[in-house]
Amino acid sequence: MKKGLIAQLDSVNEFEREPVPVGQQRSFKNFLGMYAGEHTAGTEFVIGPLFVAHGVTAFELVFGLLIGNLLAVLSWAFLTAPIAVKVRLTMYFQLEKICGPILVKVYNVVNGLMFCFLAGSMIAVSATAVGIPFGIPMPSLSDFYPSSIGWIITVLFIGAITTIIAMFGYHWVSKFSNIAAPWMILIFFAAGIAVLPNLGVTKISDFWTVANEKIWTGEVMSGQSKFTLWHVIFFSWFANMAMHIGMADLSILRYAKKWYYGFTSATGMYIGHYFAWIASGILYALFLQQSNQSTEFAPGVIAYQAAGIAGAVCVVIAGWTTANPTIYRAGLALQSLKPTAKTWKVTLITGALTTLAACFPALVMKLLDFVALYGLLLMPMGAVIFIDFWLIPKLSLIPNYAAYKGIKINWSAGLTWVVTLFLCVAINQVFGIEIFFLGLPGWFIAAFLYIVLSKLLQKPIQLSAR
Repeated sequence: MKKGLIAQLDSVNEFEREPVPVGQQRSFKNFLGMYAGEHTAGTEFVIGPLFVAHGVTAFELVFGLLIGNLLAVLSWAFLTAPIAVKVRLTMYFQLEKICGPILVKVYNVVNGLMFCFLAGSMIAVSATAVGIPFGIPMPSLSDFYPSSIGWIITVLFIGAITTIIAMFGYHWVSKFSNIAAPWMILIFFAAGIAVLPNLGVTKISDFWTVANEKIWTGEVMSGQSKFTLWHVIFFSWFANMAMHIGMADLSILRYAKKWYYGFTSATGMYIGHYFAWIASGILYALFLQQSNQSTEFAPGVIAYQAAGIAGAVCVVIAGWTTANPTIYRAGLALQSLKPTAKTWKVTLITGALTTLAACFPALVMKLLDFVALYGLLLMPMGAVIFIDFWLIPKLSLIPNYAAYKGIKINWSAGLTWVVTLFLCVAINQVFGIEIFFLGLPGWFIAAFLYIVLSKLLQKPIQLSAR
């Protein structure tokens, strides 16, 4: 049995350093389910309530999410997907061809660790539901360290299951999401609607009044910053900045048959990042009302009080459907350190690191800031990939420069990454622009820098060759 399992794992081929063949490409339906499952998930039970805590008004939330999620879908469809279906390589191998093996290893370590922390936060979300029947103390908004031994044991259990699924590769990750997504979506909607009478909604016309007076009141909870319409727009657009503008989903969309499959991200953005954030905000508002404004922040408990056992189970599954593809992505990133290693072995190590990170509830409590930070860190290389693919050849420069010259570091890309991040920090410190807004100017800075540096650093080599 053991040998059979190892052989099955060894047979998993994720085409880490070659284009995805035609026979392995996936259908439109496959991506609909994957994006719906991944983005109607554990993060929604955290982000929706955090908007309430940050004092967003009903108007700011409803219209801000409408605009921001549209921008996210367009980013997937027009920035990421066209490149993905043309080259059909993982983001990590594509970047290696541009940047060189040494630089891409540094980048992939940062990338992999960020994905580990994100997946860890989702394992922690699932743990808040699994711990309910055992009476495990739940973390509060201000907690950083594990609250009990019971919490650690629960996290280890959830992390083990999540890692096992991810070890079997993209096929099983996608299959799991497609099975879980429809049920989770129904629970989100049903729970959000079911609790409205407890908040005072007895007819449809009552909703907007109750939404403003009892849910998204504009009042900031203690220890939280004030969010505006612009925060909602930019956060919903850049919540997955690493995936679309940062190009990480080249690794997923390389399996797509057509570029317009990028529009399937709309299932995740509007079912998950729109309706699910609204629904989870409603659940949190009821929790605050019933708990006398408790600072405890446990998505599992919030869902259980609203929808019973089904709500708690939904939180567990929702955490898995986000953590699974995220651990998968992290494994692909860290595999660059040893390309000959079996994917499942790297994923196993990645899952162990992720589970360790999940023990710290601060990953959940500061999720908005963390999501913005990890997207910002990875964004410059997304701009490098975009410019290298579309513009560098038109400027009579050499794309995939590191692979073409056989060099280990493409300094045009390396300096672009470092200088962009430095300038983003400077903008934050000098002008006080919050991290949520830095992705947009940062992308244009990175694009400009990469073009200029490529011209400066490639030109002498080209001239000397003539």
